[in-house]
Amino acid sequence: MTSIEVLNIRLPKKIVLWLDSLVVRGLYKSRAEAIREFTREYVLSQERGSS
Repeated sequence: MTSIEVLNIRLPKKIVLWLDSLVVRGLYKSRAEAIREFTREYVLSQERGSS
């Protein structure tokens, strides 16, 4: 099982409002879920690009 680290981040208000809109529309259950998914996709794309 993968261990999970907790991070405290600061984001511009515009990004927070955008994340909130994704949650309100039901695309994600929470801001954290959206950020995890975006981060996961970014890391995977970088790994594919470097091989």
